[in-house]
Amino acid sequence: MEGFRTLLYKELLRFWKVGFQTVAAPVMTALMYLLIFSHALKGRVEVFEGVSYTSFLIPGLVMMSVLQNAFANTSSSMIQSKITGNIVFVLLPPIRPLTMYAGYVLAAVGRGLVVGLGVFLVTIGFFETRFEYPLWAFVFALLGSAMLGTLGLIGGIWADKFDEIAAFQNFLIMPLTFLSGVFYSVHSLPPFWQAASHLNPFFYMVDGFRYGFFGQSDVSPWLSLGIVTAAWLVAAAVTLQMLRTGYKLRA
Repeated sequence: MEGFRTLLYKELLRFWKVGFQTVAAPVMTALMYLLIFSHALKGRVEVFEGVSYTSFLIPGLVMMSVLQNAFANTSSSMIQSKITGNIVFVLLPPIRPLTMYAGYVLAAVGRGLVVGLGVFLVTIGFFETRFEYPLWAFVFALLGSAMLGTLGLIGGIWADKFDEIAAFQNFLIMPLTFLSGVFYSVHSLPPFWQAASHLNPFFYMVDGFRYGFFGQSDVSPWLSLGIVTAAWLVAAAVTLQMLRTGYKLRA
């Protein structure tokens, strides 16, 4: 447990010491998205009955911030440790793969939730929102940040340089996030793109999280919960196998 506590403290301190960059900047970016999209589409789009477009947009932006920052925390930490060579200080102590995984991912969850809370607190100061089922929202925030923290570890372990981790984020994480229903309901899409959206696990994270706010969603929250949990367990199993075998970590 000492190794776990030390690794977790290191990873939490790593993003907290530069909080202006890792917390304040993403909050500001999300607020810009909200101001631009709400100004452009307010009064023209109503996704759920009785829910304004601006209110509909807030949970999506909160969840997007949670996911992106959870991924950034583990991916940047792992690739920096590999390139600078200080990954050896994590590998040499007798830390089990599960312990290492938990330390990295819990820190990613912490950063994701802090940024998400920051976005939410800023937006409620300007726009009306509500919580119908806060427990649902919290569960999906936890699962989503754990999932993206896990994907960040996979990307960081796989990548050998910063260009590769940037490609992982730009060509996989970013498209899946933006096409997950953050800015729209999938029911507004043509049939082909609706079917494609249902193959995106990020859609179920955002949709389930939004259900916690309005009690309305594009699919059943129980279906979303099952799919997100299954996706996280598969990703976690892959990550643990990579850590156990030392894939691209041990020379």
